[in-house]
Amino acid sequence: MLNPIERIKAYLQRRQTAYQTTFAGPAGELVLADIFKFCRMYKSTFHPDPRVAAALDGRREVALRIQQHLKLTDEQLWDLVGRTNIDNQ
Repeated sequence: MLNPIERIKAYLQRRQTAYQTTFAGPAGELVLADIFKFCRMYKSTFHPDPRVAAALDGRREVALRIQQHLKLTDEQLWDLVGRTNIDNQ
């Protein structure tokens, strides 16, 4: 039986694999390019209207999460996401 930390690490690895499988290949790359453009991944989310700025920040946060699951190593993802899960329990 896995301890809670090992269980969370295993879950993160499965989730990361699912992200990588989903966005693999030419179709996945096309979708990612569209998501990153729509989410302003590489642009400022500043807007004079705070509500619009908040919506743009939310979009960007989603794009960053996808990128993290595609690019980070298991340990980097654990440092970023896993420890937060432990702290929130």
